[in-house]
Amino acid sequence: MQTNNFWQGRRVCVTGGAGFLGRHVQAELRARGATDIFVPTIEKYNLVDPADIRRLLEDANPDMVIHLAAHVGGIGANREHPAEFFYDNLMMGVELMHQSWKRGVEKFVAIGTVCAYPKFTPVPFKEDDLWIGYPEETNAPYGLAKKMLLVQAQAYRAQYDYNAIYLLPVNLYGPHDNFDPQSSHVIPALIRKFLEAGDSGSNEVVLWGDGSPTREFIFVEDAARGIVMASESYNGPDPVNIGSGKEISILDLAKTIAGIIGYQGKLVWDASKPNGQPRRGLDTSRAAEYFGFRAQVSFEEGLRRTIDWYKSVRKA
Repeated sequence: MQTNNFWQGRRVCVTGGAGFLGRHVQAELRARGATDIFVPTIEKYNLVDPADIRRLLEDANPDMVIHLAAHVGGIGANREHPAEFFYDNLMMGVELMHQSWKRGVEKFVAIGTVCAYPKFTPVPFKEDDLWIGYPEETNAPYGLAKKMLLVQAQAYRAQYDYNAIYLLPVNLYGPHDNFDPQSSHVIPALIRKFLEAGDSGSNEVVLWGDGSPTREFIFVEDAARGIVMASESYNGPDPVNIGSGKEISILDLAKTIAGIIGYQGKLVWDASKPNGQPRRGLDTSRAAEYFGFRAQVSFEEGLRRTIDWYKSVRKA
């Protein structure tokens, strides 16, 4: 990775910088020449509290804010905590952008979510289709809360000429993902289930839904690179997808992960559990056109690296 001059003399605040995506964004920033990175921790700053946000910006004094922090989880967590997911994500994002504008922070990079897309968006999802319907019900409160940052970014740009951009990463996976069975997303959940089934000698694994939905995934290092590229060189009002452009069914995903792990038992689908959004795949042409981003890590390579990392953590 060659450094450039963009980050010289610039201080960047990365909320959520200690988390799954955040640690990879930090690494990408450093690889591209950033040396002054401020990462607020949840122990010191409650980003749902406006007073803490003002204190954070006073302490960080950033030229740019990359807002990664979010209250997130899988289908189960979204169903159990819809109010928390809505309130926490809306309040921290809206207040942080507002206070960043008031303070004169040069640029605000808002990270949205693919959950903002309507339930029946034509595939591949184009950014212009964000408003053609209501999101999938199980994650709509979260998706809509994050989507309001797009409305805010465009409104502040229109009225105040504020440079706020909005990026839409697809489902992430990779080393340091969340493998907690109560709140993890599908890839870490499947990896954990197959490894534990192999350890216990179980001849079957029960999985949610019927396996028919499709998803797109992007390796977390690719996503981090896309976010930092946009932070450097994209300064427009349009939302931009960050994805791999590869769609796979949950059934094929489960078979692929089981194959890499070497689990040979039966897959049992519990159709009483929700499928979530029927299809999810992104049109990634805008990111390529606007700031030259294309995903580089193949899906199988990314899965192998994720599985190897989790195995090493389990042993430790």
